[in-house]
Amino acid sequence: MTSAITVGVDGSAESLAAADWAAREAELRGMPLRIVHAWLWQPLDVPVVQDKETQAKSALAVLREAETHVAGRHPALTVTAEMVQDTAVTALLREAEAAEMLVLGSRGHGAFVGFLLGSYGQQVIAAAKRPVVSVRARDGRTPRAEGGEIVVGQQGTPEDSDAVLGFAFEEAAARGAALRAVRAWSLPPVFAYSPGSMLLADEAGGLEPFEKKALAEALAPWRTRFPDVPVTEHVEIGSAGQVLLSTVSDAQLLVVGRRTRCASVGTRIGSVAHAALHHAPCPVAVIPHD
Repeated sequence: MTSAITVGVDGSAESLAAADWAAREAELRGMPLRIVHAWLWQPLDVPVVQDKETQAKSALAVLREAETHVAGRHPALTVTAEMVQDTAVTALLREAEAAEMLVLGSRGHGAFVGFLLGSYGQQVIAAAKRPVVSVRARDGRTPRAEGGEIVVGQQGTPEDSDAVLGFAFEEAAARGAALRAVRAWSLPPVFAYSPGSMLLADEAGGLEPFEKKALAEALAPWRTRFPDVPVTEHVEIGSAGQVLLSTVSDAQLLVVGRRTRCASVGTRIGSVAHAALHHAPCPVAVIPHD
């Protein structure tokens, strides 16, 4: 079966913006678009109790609205739409496994609303085995699909960031965009670095040159594979989340890696992905690399 770009919709303006972004992505990659709406009958739904048939009609209307919206803007695109009878998180995780990527709408940022990410987005992002893109509608408008850089955060060794950099270079190549690779670093506390790592830093001429060398080495194979993608190497002292966010005001996409950890309230994503999803003004692609 041909892989598709899959978007989950829920009837909100944000999910329609996500559908627009996903449709453009599908066109760029020469793939079909799959639109899904998860619905499971809730007989005790509040504030208004609806019978099963009424709820099903409402769910189908959500799906058809998104399908009509996309068809009107992207008439040449192959689009399928399906209402999936399951809980949102379970359905979307299953859809993500068969998709090239999963696209979701995000309902803004802030201490509370941003945490919800559309009620279920963060749970899906934390557990999905495929890239998940979070799209926010700004002032009712779909985020820019062209112009601006692709910004990608790079951390750790080249092996740690292969999946993240590969996705970012593919996006830049497909969009004809420049890529900005960002590596943040901070002064280590006493004894935080091993003697071996400090020796490598000394051999590189200091901590900042060491970080620049690490970024250049991580980028080297991807620059060879995508020679037509212009690349800016950005190394800056500071927290990774803050440094990344300072570079994306005009970006069309931010790409970050995802590490997860278990907590008492469920699985959580890493701090960098968390900051990007809550505060970046552009769409954010979260790439699993555990």
